Amino acid sequence: MARRIVVDTNILVSAILSPDGAAREVLRRCLTGKYLPLIGNALFLEYEDVLSREKLFAAAPIGPEDRETLLDALLGACRWIEIAFLWRPNLPDEADNHLIELAVAGNATAIVTHNAKHVAAGELAFESIRIVAPGDLLKEERLTWQP
Repeated sequence: MARRIVVDTNILVSAILSPDGAAREVLRRCLTGKYLPLIGNALFLEYEDVLSREKLFAAAPIGPEDRETLLDALLGACRWIEIAFLWRPNLPDEADNHLIELAVAGNATAIVTHNAKHVAAGELAFESIRIVAPGDLLKEERLTWQP
């Protein structure tokens, strides 16, 4: 069974801009079914908004049409989660609260982000959900993987 994760928008951006980075490998594993990425309304809208920012992707190896195709593929791999209860963990960046809520509602084991320090700094802590950078997630997988 695939590990349920929440992929922060900064991981998607990093995967597009850095072809050899850990974020790209996390995204690849989402697309191939190794991980089951969770998505909800707020994260979907954030993905769409950020991927439409041309200045952000001026140096990217792919253009807007390819970013749209990538988003469609990722959404096809995602499990849609309805969030019925707002936890409001009061993160330093209120705009990140939806990541915790999505992870709780979808029973995720991890939130993958380049902003782990801020996402983990909420007033509510959920011990079953790890806040982890993409490289650390991949290292964990290598340690627990058995051929």
